[in-house]
Amino acid sequence: MISPDAPAPTAIHAPVIRPAAPQDAPALAALHVAVWRDTYGALAPAAALERLDLDHRLRGWQARLQDPALTTWVALDANGALAGLVTGGAAGDGVSGARRDDSVSAEIAHLYVAPEARKSGLGRALMQAAFDALEQQGHRGVGLGVVRQNYEARLFYARLAGRESGSYTDPGPLWQSLMMLITWPLPARLPDP
Repeated sequence: MISPDAPAPTAIHAPVIRPAAPQDAPALAALHVAVWRDTYGALAPAAALERLDLDHRLRGWQARLQDPALTTWVALDANGALAGLVTGGAAGDGVSGARRDDSVSAEIAHLYVAPEARKSGLGRALMQAAFDALEQQGHRGVGLGVVRQNYEARLFYARLAGRESGSYTDPGPLWQSLMMLITWPLPARLPDP
């Protein structure tokens, strides 16, 4: 039984999700490095961890944010801090291996959620924002590649009704990781994980 004197629950603030802007590049790079090292630190070769540093990621995000073929959405927490990101666009030549499935014309190139924001629904909200935009662009299917040993992410995608529809080897250049291709038909209404 809840006591009438118990404090009221803390309000849950819905994240602000918006398209990324060029001035977001430093925060995107920092989040990318932090999440990538947290997720792949025990799996990736040491050379990849060393070379894929903040300067490298910053240059990548500066270029990516200028690429009209890709859109990145950011999620901000209640304090306005970057809590997650997702990047999507037309399927490329092997970024996620999405071209390996003929029903897929779009891809999610990046989905990163800060460790403290995981299991809050933020990843699902970012994916839904990207899926909605990709559908509006005329895409009928979307895919993404995930490292085979990233079981937590694979379970997350399965909870979002993603289908493991193939596997491939990422060509590198620093890490030839074994990848799983996860696909969804569009339009998609993602279930709550």
